[in-house]
Amino acid sequence: MGYSEQHLLEIDSVELSFGDRRILSGVYLAVETGGVTAVLGRNGCGKSCLMKILCGSLRADFRSMRIDGVWHAHFRADEVRYLTQQGFIPGWMSVDRVLRDFGLPWDDLLAWFPLFGDLHDTKIHSMSGGERRLLECYLILRSPAQFVMLDEPFSQVAPLHVATLKELIRQEKASKGILLTDHMHRHVTDIADRLYVMADGQTYLTHGPEDLVRYGYLARL
Repeated sequence: MGYSEQHLLEIDSVELSFGDRRILSGVYLAVETGGVTAVLGRNGCGKSCLMKILCGSLRADFRSMRIDGVWHAHFRADEVRYLTQQGFIPGWMSVDRVLRDFGLPWDDLLAWFPLFGDLHDTKIHSMSGGERRLLECYLILRSPAQFVMLDEPFSQVAPLHVATLKELIRQEKASKGILLTDHMHRHVTDIADRLYVMADGQTYLTHGPEDLVRYGYLARL
């Protein structure tokens, strides 16, 4: 995909209930290539559910999904990739094997995260939670998809590596649309070009920090 190409992913009219509990009601979200769209919301508000609906692992009661105005029943791997909250790499695999399977070079990984230089043959199950998360983020961000979704990318990641990860996100947004959510809201607001707050089963596009208070995400600034 060329850097000059612009694409728009939209999902709207999302309805989701678990029994008598309404989770999402008429949700709308837009993600554009060339930018980072972020969603903030309290635990249990439905952020992860929305991402799972987009990637096809959760069936909504109703939803409409489009890329560039064309309706999609589901998205292909070259259109949307999803970083789940839980690890997705089998524990028996080595870092070298994972990179080869994803078709990614060692020198690029090491340029961003030199700590992996000592982990070439290390099995995933032997790595720390932060190391695994960094590798997972790198794999999804470097994938050749038009859009990537990152659910809690900064979880367990050391502050030094968070700064580098944010730089990688900024670089990748030049050729991708990125959707992310994380409980570390200051990191989220630092890199977001478009920010929604999810509350009461709906999404609200924010126009300034005061909206985080208005929609109940923060008690005060």
